[in-house]
Amino acid sequence: MASAVERTDDLVKEYLIYRGFTSALKHLDSEIKADKEKGFRVDKIIEQLQHFIQSFDLAGLKDYWGYLDRRLFSRLEDVYRPTVNKLRTSLFRYYLVHTIQMKNQEKTQEFFQKQAAELQGQAEWRDWFVLPFIPVPEQNPAFSPYFSRQWADTFLVSLHNFLSVLFQCMPQPVLLSFDAEVQKTTSIQEESEQLRQLLFALQGESKAKKAEEMVHHKLPAYVQHMDRLGDTELDLVTSQRAANPTTPSRNFFSTFLPQGRRTPARTPQGAPGSSPTQAALGRKDPTASQSVKVKDPTTSKDSKLAVTMEPITGHSRQKRQLDHEKERKELFSKQQAQTSEKRAESSDNEAQPESEATDSPTNQARGGSEVGGAGVEQPFIKLSQEEYGEHHSSIMHCRVDCSGRRVASLDVDGVVKVWSFNPIMQTKATIMSKSPLLSLEWATKPDRLLLLGSGVGTVRLYDTEAKKNLYEMSIDDAHPRILSLACSPSGTSFVCSAAANMSRPGSITETMPRASLPVSGQLLLWDTKTVKQQLQFALEPGPVAVNCTAFNHNGNLLVTGAADGRIRLFDMQRYESVMSWKAHDGEVYSVEFSYDENTVFSIGEDGKFIQWNIHRSGVKQSEYSLSQDAVGPFVLSGYSGYKQVQVPRGRLFAFDSEGQHVLTCSSSGGLIYRLNKGETGLESVLSLGGHKAPVVTVDWCSAVDCGTCLTASMDGKIKLSTLLAQKP
Repeated sequence: MASAVERTDDLVKEYLIYRGFTSALKHLDSEIKADKEKGFRVDKIIEQLQHFIQSFDLAGLKDYWGYLDRRLFSRLEDVYRPTVNKLRTSLFRYYLVHTIQMKNQEKTQEFFQKQAAELQGQAEWRDWFVLPFIPVPEQNPAFSPYFSRQWADTFLVSLHNFLSVLFQCMPQPVLLSFDAEVQKTTSIQEESEQLRQLLFALQGESKAKKAEEMVHHKLPAYVQHMDRLGDTELDLVTSQRAANPTTPSRNFFSTFLPQGRRTPARTPQGAPGSSPTQAALGRKDPTASQSVKVKDPTTSKDSKLAVTMEPITGHSRQKRQLDHEKERKELFSKQQAQTSEKRAESSDNEAQPESEATDSPTNQARGGSEVGGAGVEQPFIKLSQEEYGEHHSSIMHCRVDCSGRRVASLDVDGVVKVWSFNPIMQTKATIMSKSPLLSLEWATKPDRLLLLGSGVGTVRLYDTEAKKNLYEMSIDDAHPRILSLACSPSGTSFVCSAAANMSRPGSITETMPRASLPVSGQLLLWDTKTVKQQLQFALEPGPVAVNCTAFNHNGNLLVTGAADGRIRLFDMQRYESVMSWKAHDGEVYSVEFSYDENTVFSIGEDGKFIQWNIHRSGVKQSEYSLSQDAVGPFVLSGYSGYKQVQVPRGRLFAFDSEGQHVLTCSSSGGLIYRLNKGETGLESVLSLGGHKAPVVTVDWCSAVDCGTCLTASMDGKIKLSTLLAQKP
């Protein structure tokens, strides 16, 4: 409800400005500033009550609770009146305990003097009048529970939940129902997009099926007549069966080609005692096989002898056999690419290129993703890949908003492009800046706003629909470089990482030395409503530049990765660091929460991709080594030996909707890995490809069955790959 009220206020202000009702606009602004209901934002109401308690303002506390009682609680049914009374009693006890904890005896006496007439007749307050005369009330069995942190947290959470449910159940004016209509329209659009993608996949499968049915008419002559065997080839097959009597009989294709998907073994080598030609199973010249028609045993024996002696005397014939074998591999590799995955698994005799069956685990994973694998159904199908080419320099950041409808991309020249890709790829806004831009982040509520961090100590709030700047906040002159921005899921605040000028540049030459000591920095929390700084986080053991930040799903936890190689976890309810540990040798480049939020993943300068347990500080759950193409610094070679080197700035990895697969950077496109439990390592399942320059940042926006992968490279190109998830 709070978000709907905020949007309605903005629309009403816009309407008043359009109509020229300036006096009404001024009155509306003044009323909003004095609004005691805080725009139905529960967190602000709790914050106001705590302000009265911490400032020992008993009169203000009573007046504010009385206003809430008259405005909200009095409209409730009588069955909820005991709950309201219990909350009021707990609120005054919370105030009284605070005065004693702060050793303000005067305010304690004042409370009982002013509230005595009202409270002396209430049974729940009868034993509390002796509280000022107890020397150590924290140790008294009757009062010690109220001095515990657990009781205070339980009370605040109960009050927060009660107000939240109350606001949700309140009758709303018709004007506020537009927000529900917008959500309904968005849901219908997403469902329509999913159906469109499913239809596209079915059409592609139908085309592949038709192509498979017509493949016989496209076969070359030497394959179409492979069933017309000469005596030499028949004797060759017979001799191999004699050498391997336990091998079951197969057709001619299964003898001359590697096995299908159900038997992914390599092509059997010659048994001991068999000839080299029997082991190689080279194919005879097609014209010679067609000319031999006689089945005389003597001729067959002579022909067999000639074939056996071929590696010694027939070099030209062996060359032709190798050429035919190569053509056959190319043919069946194309045929396999045209056949759908499920039909390939159900076929017992489908051919595969022999070069796919290797002993290396890395090659096996790559073959499973790019060629089709050996008996494993692929988790994703790449439906399409489009290119966005409006940038003219290397990309630094590329992020899709929370609704999955718009993308914001930033290059090293400081140009920001806001664009959409559904139903067509179209640029919505272009942002040019005189000062360099270093970071960007989408706001969560409303999702049309974009946060832009500069290199001169400012953060800009930009409206992508109105195409104008709403605010420009000055952060800190001593730390002018805004390295990272993260907006809370609640939309009420954002975290800003500011660093001193000695931090690394976005693009450096190969010969420039790296900084030997971590750069000084700050981590700040800003309120998006008041556009003011709320607090500065303590960074132990010392102030350091924070490279990356990420919230969990409800904004209660914040994880950061810094230039000193440490990961810090913050409790956003207490605004303090709960744990910190050394994670990488060198800087931490990228950090994200896992799907279940019991762990965090990080990529660092040491080239390691590590999963950490957030319940046990510094405990690794898994560790993987990545290549420089996935970690950086990223290198783009040019003419005359010129090399451009770019250190990581944006997100280096992203998860799918279920957290089982991760998208990383590579030299030619994004790579998708399956996250296996235990020490089995990363399993490559799909290579997106499509890039001619190193990919420097990625993002993954997932729906139910369809997902959109963004990969941005150093040549300014952004590839948008649409995937269809295959459910097991």
